[in-house]
Amino acid sequence: MPRLAEPIRFSKTIQASAAELIAAVREQDLEGVIAKRLNSTYQSGKRSGAWVKMRVNRGQELVIGGYVPAPNNFDSIVVGYYEGQRLIYVARIRNGFTPASRAALFKHFRGLERQSCPFQNFPESRKGRWREGLTAEDMSNCRWLKPSLVAAIEFAEWTSAGHLRHAKFIALRDDKDAKEVVRDALAAEA
Repeated sequence: MPRLAEPIRFSKTIQASAAELIAAVREQDLEGVIAKRLNSTYQSGKRSGAWVKMRVNRGQELVIGGYVPAPNNFDSIVVGYYEGQRLIYVARIRNGFTPASRAALFKHFRGLERQSCPFQNFPESRKGRWREGLTAEDMSNCRWLKPSLVAAIEFAEWTSAGHLRHAKFIALRDDKDAKEVVRDALAAEA
């Protein structure tokens, strides 16, 4: 991806709704927008509601193929998508859960446990720049599941290694078959 000479650009005042700005950010494949009240000034080290940073996430459904256990339920879920008959790992996700949603999701894991890893691209040789890889050592901490649960996931971007950055769980989907979950065509261009 080419680097911008000026990665942060100041714009003239834009008179648009939040929905219009978000649509423009997505259309131009930008990370987000920083907005401020017209009459505010930047004050180093101070936080106020006068300046707002908003990341515009991407999203897609992914298949839950395992989890990393924690004392009460789980620490993170291990997710991927289908490429033909192969389940491909893309992320471990810890974010997006409340204690209640974590407990509710964990109940869905009952009866899905299996001994072998369902992902076909393991183990990875290294963690990667963003520590998103899953090595053989990491795999020893995982518990594997029959890949039948589909989750809606939001994320900032795909890495060059084909993993997700800044991923978070949104909801469990019961309206989509796991075998239908493939990498989004728009995501493949990124």
